[in-house]
Amino acid sequence: MKRRHLIAAAGSAALLPAVARAQVIDLNDAINKAGRQRMLSQRMAKSYSALGQGVLPDLAGEVLAASMGLFDRQLVELKVFAPTPEIKRCYVDLEQAWGDYKAVLVGAKPARERAAEMFGAAGGVLKLAHQGTGLLEKQSGKSLGRLVNIAGRQRMLSQRMAAFYLSASWGVDVSVSTKELATARDEFVQAHQVLFTAPEATPQIKTQLDLADQQFVFFAAALRNLRPGQSDARLMTNVFTTSERILQLMDGVTGMFSKQGLYS
Repeated sequence: MKRRHLIAAAGSAALLPAVARAQVIDLNDAINKAGRQRMLSQRMAKSYSALGQGVLPDLAGEVLAASMGLFDRQLVELKVFAPTPEIKRCYVDLEQAWGDYKAVLVGAKPARERAAEMFGAAGGVLKLAHQGTGLLEKQSGKSLGRLVNIAGRQRMLSQRMAAFYLSASWGVDVSVSTKELATARDEFVQAHQVLFTAPEATPQIKTQLDLADQQFVFFAAALRNLRPGQSDARLMTNVFTTSERILQLMDGVTGMFSKQGLYS
């Protein structure tokens, strides 16, 4: 992996906490942050799997620590903002699931023997985070809220694809991992077209979507080289760093859609 790619990926470990606001300012911002919680659940699973296989250990450790810290902060913000009792309950449940997930992440050194438990806990967090995002979108009741949700989900899918690639490479639930990887890849492609053709997609947004699409070409090529049960450090490095770049771009796109609500 070229040094410039590693530098770009390393920068993304600190990027998301830097752009996150200190509090939720409106419903679109809430949908953005709620959707980011979905992504973080998968980004942590990706980082755990990378650490367990010795892939970019310094970067993976930095990404894991940054993701855990951001998840904690945003969970507090979303609980405080929750505009209805139903949404509040969802985030109380998420807090419990997050505690279980966190215990797996930090309880011992990443190991293949605990990977299935880790992915199970990550899935529980993802389910509740997705539920919270949907409830907030419903509360918004606007097409822009839906686009913030879809764009935000692309961030999650980028990390989910990488996580299940690393899982399959590790030999963890290979049949499930390869199936989930293929499903996430198809969903990413379909949603990307929805975003690009949306009336609210400005020229600036379309430029960033084009850049993400270019990165996805390289990403998809790396994903096609999956060798289940075989840990290829070069291929796994490519998948890890490219997923980080797509995440950066889609986080920016989600923010652009979210900010449109401030001026409408």
